[in-house]
Amino acid sequence: MASHRKSRPTGTRVAGIRTPALATAALTSVALLSQSANATPEADGKPSLEEVEKKVDDLYRQAESATDKYNAAKEKTAKQRKRVDTLLDDVAQRTQKLNEARDQLGSYASAQYRTGVAAPDTATFLLADTPQDYFDQAQLMDRMTGRQKVAVDDYVTQQSETMKKRQEATESLETLTESQGDLKTAKATVQRKLADARELMSRLTAEEKARLAAIEREQREEAARKADELARQQAARQQAQEEAARQQEGGSSSGPSGSGSSTSTVPADSSYATKADKALAFARAQIGKPYVWGAVGPGSYDCSGLTQAAWKAAGVDLPRTTYDQVDAGTTVPLSQAQPGDLVFFYDDVTHVGIYIGNGMMIHAPKPGTYVREESIFYDGESAVHSVVRPA
Repeated sequence: MASHRKSRPTGTRVAGIRTPALATAALTSVALLSQSANATPEADGKPSLEEVEKKVDDLYRQAESATDKYNAAKEKTAKQRKRVDTLLDDVAQRTQKLNEARDQLGSYASAQYRTGVAAPDTATFLLADTPQDYFDQAQLMDRMTGRQKVAVDDYVTQQSETMKKRQEATESLETLTESQGDLKTAKATVQRKLADARELMSRLTAEEKARLAAIEREQREEAARKADELARQQAARQQAQEEAARQQEGGSSSGPSGSGSSTSTVPADSSYATKADKALAFARAQIGKPYVWGAVGPGSYDCSGLTQAAWKAAGVDLPRTTYDQVDAGTTVPLSQAQPGDLVFFYDDVTHVGIYIGNGMMIHAPKPGTYVREESIFYDGESAVHSVVRPA
């Protein structure tokens, strides 16, 4: 969700998740649903339905990746703009102090000139832009009073610091301009990918759209089946852990407790559960709101905008982008996922949802859809990248 963007985190994929080709389920479904669907383009050069589906999915994925670049560029631009404003304010204040120091030197020089205490070249020194050039002239410094020397030193210091801050402001403005360019590029990329996807979908006939809808239904059914399977595994694991705990309390130090020691369990303490409940309550309240790329609420969200807002409601600050959020916690096995954990998708970590239990999550899927509950296997088992406990 840029040239400025750091490399995608490779991370460690969830243990036990297979990596078949992502398109296998879709291609199989097409073959079952329509004998006329072929994997090669039609005779008239028109792409087959499965090719259109794959291309549209790829475009949405690319748009989501570009959205992350946009979000990162937007965040960087906002920070840089704040820094530039701060530096410009500082420069203005220092310039005022510099002018005040210059005025004081001018008053000294004028007084000395009128009384004849100082020679004309002393006045030239005091009113010069760079009086420090004369510091090595010991005979001139000897004619100065202590107050005059302090005034000159203050002027030189103010001049040096002001010049330094002006240079910092100039460099920050250049960086801001670069960030704004990255922001514009990322925005154009997202818009282009989405337009291409809409164009491909608009070319489908009514019959093709119906077949595509049937494929998607079958994929949802398979995803739901996988979610149920994970829910059963997690329930069995929980039951085994509770049984082992009861036996330990009863004085048993062998049996199930010994066999269970081979599997590491990442605990989720009560404080985490409390925060997770708040995050989930917020996420559920957003169900039905539209996905909009780059949005952070309250009326619409992109995927990482939703997870960031949900955990913020629980008092936990997450980074803005998926590839930063994936590093903002403890990675846990999928089998040990707890409600509130973040589930990340794809090798380039371009999508995220918030786990609600039983193999399900709440997420903002893609443009044209709404925040909803869905199986974490919505795009196949191989799409799951990792699970992170953020607090």
